[in-house]
Amino acid sequence: MKQFLFLTIFILTSLCVFAQNAVIEHVTGTVEIKQPGEISYKNAVSGQEIYKETVISTGFKSFAIIKIGSATITARPLTHLSLTEIQNLAESELVNVNLRAGRVRVDVKPPAGTKASTKITGPMAVASVRGTSFEFDIHNLYVIEGAVSFAGDRGQNIIVRAGETSRIDQSGTVTIPKDEKISNLMPPSPAGTGERDTPAPGAAGRNVFTTFGLVFIKSEN
Repeated sequence: MKQFLFLTIFILTSLCVFAQNAVIEHVTGTVEIKQPGEISYKNAVSGQEIYKETVISTGFKSFAIIKIGSATITARPLTHLSLTEIQNLAESELVNVNLRAGRVRVDVKPPAGTKASTKITGPMAVASVRGTSFEFDIHNLYVIEGAVSFAGDRGQNIIVRAGETSRIDQSGTVTIPKDEKISNLMPPSPAGTGERDTPAPGAAGRNVFTTFGLVFIKSEN
């Protein structure tokens, strides 16, 4: 009887924890992926399902929007990343991404009653969230909404809140969060991408600018 009860609990638990696949919602320009077990890259297409350990690479003037549960990850031009963990556990989601190069925007908005944990790991820093929006380019972090836990190689951890920036220096130390325009934070776009920060309509008297089609507004106060 005890063995039967244990087996039943084990089966029910197993049903509540399963791998969660991801979908490439949109592709612009040249986006290539290497699926698990494959040795070569292939062109990605909108609506394509991808899996844990999939590698994604974007070219010049190219974007990929990836949907994983309640997380949306936008891979900017010249970005190279891999999906290291995507799981759905009962009432929570777990998404881990290894960002090897480039820049991503992450939007995590779990539905009511659901917890979502998303982690973006760069060569020297880790950005972790449970429901927010931010931009990360392996060195620089800009939080658009909510708060992000940001940690460097040395293990120190700080909280960066909406409107704040932080970065990782060569020693693996994260800087104290501060207010700063994203146009000053992010590195210049690579030559040939045709992307630049431009004044947004209605910018008079305010720090308003657009980056990669996104509009950011920061008051003068």
